[in-house]
Amino acid sequence: MPFANTLRAVRLALKSLLLHKLRSGLTMLGIVFGVFSVIAMLAIGEGASAQAQQQVLALGATNIIVVTVKPPADSQASSGGSRGGSRGFSVPQYGLLRADYDLMTNTIPTITGAVRMREIVSEARYLQRILNVRLVGSTTEYAEMNHLPLLRGRFLTDDDETEMANIAVLGAETASTLFPFEDPIGQTIQIRTHRYKVVGVTRSRTASAAIGGSLSGQDFNKDIYIPLSTFRVRIGDVVFTRLSGTFMSEEVQLNQITLKVKDRDDVVPTSEVVRESLRKTHGTKLDYDVIVPLELLRQADQIRQIFNIVLGSIAAISLLVGGIGIMNIMLATVTERTREIGIRRALGARQRDIIEQFLTETIVLAGSGGIIGILLGLATPLAFLGIKQIVQNFILDGASEVSQMGKMFTEMEPQIAWWSLPVAFGISVGIGIIFGIYPAQAAAKMDPIEALRHE
Repeated sequence: MPFANTLRAVRLALKSLLLHKLRSGLTMLGIVFGVFSVIAMLAIGEGASAQAQQQVLALGATNIIVVTVKPPADSQASSGGSRGGSRGFSVPQYGLLRADYDLMTNTIPTITGAVRMREIVSEARYLQRILNVRLVGSTTEYAEMNHLPLLRGRFLTDDDETEMANIAVLGAETASTLFPFEDPIGQTIQIRTHRYKVVGVTRSRTASAAIGGSLSGQDFNKDIYIPLSTFRVRIGDVVFTRLSGTFMSEEVQLNQITLKVKDRDDVVPTSEVVRESLRKTHGTKLDYDVIVPLELLRQADQIRQIFNIVLGSIAAISLLVGGIGIMNIMLATVTERTREIGIRRALGARQRDIIEQFLTETIVLAGSGGIIGILLGLATPLAFLGIKQIVQNFILDGASEVSQMGKMFTEMEPQIAWWSLPVAFGISVGIGIIFGIYPAQAAAKMDPIEALRHE
């Protein structure tokens, strides 16, 4: 009965291992921590990858984002990108034009929706409360395109755009800062020299991802939204800023145009048409960039696969070290049990029986370590919660750079890669077999007479 023999071998293996509990436990630790590290590191890698993919998906898998990029000073000069003002100084002009928006939406048939946007950093005031915000001029489609659910009130409407209404929608943090005690709906805030009636407040939303130097990360919770037509009339294209006692100015018509296509298959071909269209109107002036979230999503998936391979390989090294520990202990065990081996051989045990006996012990040792390692690995998300709490308490109060890293860390959630559980366990058992074969063969090849004489 093969099953009965196997069960008997496992019982004998457990009995032999329990005779030296401390030694067996210490040997098992190498496998335990090896399996745990494989599962934990892959879970952290999956969590980081999922966070990155979520941020990219927030940009829209069927969207194409065209952004204004401030070109180098020498590029502006050589391209004639400035205008003489009425006061005799030069106003640099760059970026997307309203004509670009009209051209793309009217000539590219695969585009099913488009949102244009203009933004500046400005100061918002209510009574004695002052806050620096990102002032965004846009249209009603902006909320849907950027996944901005409302907490109270309403968002911008087409009538607001047509009437150039002095109304504003506040981001969640902006509302709580300017109105910590009052209901902001119906209140009036001041931006520069103009007053705006608050008609809505958005829910809190995770910041968007920063994409290289072209698309900076945006914290939508610190925004104020007004109609684009109101922005153009009240603020205009030319913005003056004061820096170190001097005035600086620049002329920008649009900061961003987000285009939406119907199918994912149309995203990349449409983006190429958009690039070609902008090359014709902007020439060699490097004042725009075309960002395709779908391409970024594919890159993020490739990075995830590489990340998993690297992390898994690093963790597998600890399993290898654990296997070496098993071989070392089993060789010592063979030496200690030489007389036992001689007695078994004298009673008729074959070399195969001796190999099975010691190989079963290594498999039981490695398998038990693998099971414990899996249980520890499954607790990774819970352990991560405690680590995140420590980060929030001690790191987030530090320097701004550290705080940003801490914020990214606390927003990440480890995700157990369920395929890693059988893989890690299988590797642990495989390690036990590979590193247990040599000690088992060494025991089986002993001369029975010499083994009986061993003291």
